[in-house]
Amino acid sequence: MTTPLTLTPGRRPDGTALLTAVGEIDMTNTDALCEALDTVRGPVVLDLTGVEYLDSAGLNVLFARADRLELVATPLLAPVLTISGLADLTAVHGL
Repeated sequence: MTTPLTLTPGRRPDGTALLTAVGEIDMTNTDALCEALDTVRGPVVLDLTGVEYLDSAGLNVLFARADRLELVATPLLAPVLTISGLADLTAVHGL
């Protein structure tokens, strides 16, 4: 069974691609996250403020694309992004 995850594409006011994720990111739905990120060319802002859980499979997806990602995360996810080292590779903004 796939864990519920909603991925909504959009644009920021400055024209940068925006992908908003809501739900949980785990090994059952990382294919959808990969596809959503890979359909966008260039830099992407990934809004994780609606994500309640992020496992190592989700982190692997983000690491593989860190060179073109900017992350927006809640205080819940910020330590995971920092401890994993992802925050050293890409910008992470909080609420």
